[in-house]
Amino acid sequence: MTRPRNPGSACHGVYDEAGVATAECGIVMLDGPNGVAVAMTPAAARATGEGLVAAAHRAEVQGGVD
Repeated sequence: MTRPRNPGSACHGVYDEAGVATAECGIVMLDGPNGVAVAMTPAAARATGEGLVAAAHRAEVQGGVD
């Protein structure tokens, strides 16, 4: 679900629902909010996941968006 935000805000369009990752035929599929779909190699998916975890930690330290 899209969180209601001021359209002029940097936080406009922020989602509070997680994407769903699956593995099919050696490819990682990520289905995200608003119809986002991405197919990645296992290495790209691992790097993306690690980057997401690091960015989530930094965002939480900054106070996060609830």
